[in-house]
Amino acid sequence: MKQQKSLSILLVTLLLFLTAACSSATSNDLKTNPTATSILTLPPLTTTSTLTPTVSPPIRTTSPIPTLHSPTPTIIQLPASNRLGGILTGSGAVERTLLTFDDLMTGTASAPVDDGAFALPEAAAMPGVVFEGRLQFSASTDGGYEVIRDDFNSAADIARLQLPDFDLQFVQDGSFLIPVTQGLVFTGHPYWNYIVGPGRIWHEDNDHGYARASFPFTLVERNANCTHNGVMTFLFDGMQVSQLRYQITQETCLYFKFNMWGQVAATYSPESIPQAEDLKASNAVELANRLPTKPIEALAMDYPQSNVNLSRFGGGISPQHLTAYGLLINGINYVSGCRTRFGQYAYCESLRLPSYSTAKSAFAGVALMLLGQKYNTGVYNLLIKDYVPESASATGDWTAVTFRNALDMSTGNYDQSGFEVDEAGPIMSSFLDAESYADRISYAFLFPFQQAPGQKWIYHTSDYFIAARAMNNYLVEQEGNGVDIFNFVRDEVYIPQHLSAGALTTLRTDNNPDGVPFGGYGLFLTQDDIAKISLLLNNQKGSIDGTQVLEPGLLAASLQVDPNDRGLNTTGVPTFKYRNGFWAKEWTPSENRKFTCSFWTPFMSGYGGISVVLMPNGSTYYYFSDNNEFAWYSAVNESQKLSPMCP
Repeated sequence: MKQQKSLSILLVTLLLFLTAACSSATSNDLKTNPTATSILTLPPLTTTSTLTPTVSPPIRTTSPIPTLHSPTPTIIQLPASNRLGGILTGSGAVERTLLTFDDLMTGTASAPVDDGAFALPEAAAMPGVVFEGRLQFSASTDGGYEVIRDDFNSAADIARLQLPDFDLQFVQDGSFLIPVTQGLVFTGHPYWNYIVGPGRIWHEDNDHGYARASFPFTLVERNANCTHNGVMTFLFDGMQVSQLRYQITQETCLYFKFNMWGQVAATYSPESIPQAEDLKASNAVELANRLPTKPIEALAMDYPQSNVNLSRFGGGISPQHLTAYGLLINGINYVSGCRTRFGQYAYCESLRLPSYSTAKSAFAGVALMLLGQKYNTGVYNLLIKDYVPESASATGDWTAVTFRNALDMSTGNYDQSGFEVDEAGPIMSSFLDAESYADRISYAFLFPFQQAPGQKWIYHTSDYFIAARAMNNYLVEQEGNGVDIFNFVRDEVYIPQHLSAGALTTLRTDNNPDGVPFGGYGLFLTQDDIAKISLLLNNQKGSIDGTQVLEPGLLAASLQVDPNDRGLNTTGVPTFKYRNGFWAKEWTPSENRKFTCSFWTPFMSGYGGISVVLMPNGSTYYYFSDNNEFAWYSAVNESQKLSPMCP
């Protein structure tokens, strides 16, 4: 499927309209994407096998445009699976009307059911069997499929209406059902890859001696960052499994939304998993190292004198398009529930959120800071031409472009200087569609030379692919063949910072785990993961367990702590600063009488409606949505009530 379907060919016209809209708006409460106010449908696009640019959608991060009205989020109690430990003390007396024993043994799936039917119930008891082995099933076209939004007629292809084949290995630790592989699985399916997360297994009295198991999974569009989140469940008696029920009722994907459900035959093969004890230990460590978490409404109880308005967190985003949000403050992650079209998601703590362009900060920007700390800061000024040989065939001039220039998106090679016009144009569309490394790197170097590097900011996701490749080849020069820039960040930053096992892979070229990391997008995070990345940057100052892992100088510049290194002005209205993958907005006392100084809020931003805002009071506000709505100014004002921004 073509990358990030949006309204690319209309963007230039819309920008003219939005510039005027920006200048006349009076509220600084919200920010929206240029296409947020309308939903248009374009015919499906085709690609060619040659390097002829095609028009398809960009991965885009857009600047805020204030809006006057904001819908209010619903506050939801966290499901039991977020709260119950590995040892279950329930009686097993579960009253169940959905997904009963008979339903799973002999029934069929006629529609999605409430997601709570897949969740661990409060009365669940410990299972009497142990699951260790392989679960296999093949997709069926007998399942159901309801299209919610399909901008490019994707569902016309029958292969998109079914899951890829699943071949999963699990081990069990108490009531935890732990997949052997938790990261992105490249399936070879023409459209879908997947991620499977840890689930639960438990006893209910009415299951006739069988244990009941469920686990979360995410369909990931091939060569793209869209996530479609679902759940699977089955019964197990120690030797065999029932039919397997699945449904997908939630996504973070602007252009393709659907419900999918079905019930298929599955097989269980007992196997001894050699690394079983390591997997159990790793799962226990991950759980033990999750940040303290409370429902978002607990802010009012924990800060009773603040008069905090909870509706401002998650506000400004259409509730039906809001996947998850939260506020990290004073070491506690105050989180929303995870809404689906059929109730709350059964495994909110494991729901996979696409990074989109927040990876420019959380991966590529972090990678450069890591290289600067591990080797020396001279790496920032190394030349792209010396580390990416394909630059010799570039249309533009890369002879003086540094690693720093590429991550600042100021290479001097561009076509149009208007706000994200290139990002919506034919060269970038072809770059984003390209799956092979050869095609992708060729498209990345097609932009013509316009001016010396380091002078003008032009939003190019392709610059991050080039930069990631350059950093990778520098790392090879330092450490030898076999190293990989993403794995370097994974091992030196993500694992020590205790990110989840499912966050330790990324999108790569050639639809292959040995391909080249995309650099500018392609991570898959949980609420806990994004909070921990923010904690590392904003609170730990790039240090993990007392060891500095991110070079302090570039980190300070990235977060606008260094007044002598603000970065470049962005184009568009309003104007932000941009440095090393991080955007930044300056606030002044005129915007809130409680502000006693001017200050900056650096932020990460992603396609479709994703923001991660790092505030000088130590808090971080984040949300993930998919309706081109960007709204976080009011959250800064509310965070001020909890802890002042100014000393």
